[in-house]
Amino acid sequence: MRVKEIKGKRRKRLYVALTAIALGLLLAMALPLTGYVLHSAGLVQVAQAQDADDEDEAVNPRAEYWRAVRGGVEGYSAVSGQETGVLIQNGGQKWRETRNGPVSFFGASLIIAVLVAIAAKHIVRGRDNLDSRTGRTIARWPAFERALHWYVAVLFIILAITGLSLMFGRAMLIPLLGKEGFAVWAQFTKPVHDYVALPFAAGLILTLLIYMRKMFLQSHDFVWLKSVGGLIGERHPPSGFFNAGEKIFFWLLFFCGIAIVVSGFYLLFPNFGWERDAMQLSHIVHSASGVFLIAVSLGHIYLGSFGVEGALEGMVTGAVDEGFAKEHHILWYEEVKGIARTEEGSPAPDATTVTPT
Repeated sequence: MRVKEIKGKRRKRLYVALTAIALGLLLAMALPLTGYVLHSAGLVQVAQAQDADDEDEAVNPRAEYWRAVRGGVEGYSAVSGQETGVLIQNGGQKWRETRNGPVSFFGASLIIAVLVAIAAKHIVRGRDNLDSRTGRTIARWPAFERALHWYVAVLFIILAITGLSLMFGRAMLIPLLGKEGFAVWAQFTKPVHDYVALPFAAGLILTLLIYMRKMFLQSHDFVWLKSVGGLIGERHPPSGFFNAGEKIFFWLLFFCGIAIVVSGFYLLFPNFGWERDAMQLSHIVHSASGVFLIAVSLGHIYLGSFGVEGALEGMVTGAVDEGFAKEHHILWYEEVKGIARTEEGSPAPDATTVTPT
């Protein structure tokens, strides 16, 4: 009995440590984004003031020349290759305005909104604790799937931190680190982001292929959605191995992940001969998809690490308590136990129980 108590305390410390790490990473991503949104109105005012000063200045005598250049007037160049006759591409200005405007502002606002929603849920409802624990466990995640999950999760967090640093660094990190400090950080984050990208893409694609067949919505999933996962009405709506929320997250991961991988391929291998407009479009798709995926992943991280009791245990040890299975995945639990159901959906009175192997 003493040995079991010691193991239980050690396991509890491990869960607390992993939860603290997860919350720390969320805070590390949230702080610079909050500052960016708060300062965005001031940045707009500065830009407007600068525009007013420019109007007061004398007209540039070479304005017609640069107007012709921006208009795409062809000239002579001794350099051969793609787009060598284009001195200035207007798409670059449109890309900059889109990237620094709606993509950055609404992306940061979405991440902050998700963090606020998570905080509000936790303050109002608290952690979703189990009604009871049986002390008996059911195998849920094989070792390979757990290793793949943590592999993809760790690489995703690295890509998220480095990607947000590159996207918001000039606006938020330069005031904190200075230009020299940010230059050092950017020189570190850029190659890390690039080198981690391909291993992450391989793990992501493998994950999508493994779970895709289990992620199509079924009739009981709409019951789960109707109750918003237990927020309205029935506290523990029926669900199978994956509930409807997990399935929706999977499809968001699928489409955003594919967009990130394809657009990232364009950005990572410019020597394949992409033209500048393709690179600019790829960067917008990559940034928008990445920020959106980071935002929705915050909810997944919260629920899987701290928000739902018993969820983290499954991904750490591979097994979950029977109480967790009954409350959150009752249909899967009954399938494992061999409990038959009537046509109305309730357990049959003569249902037999089979111990899982």
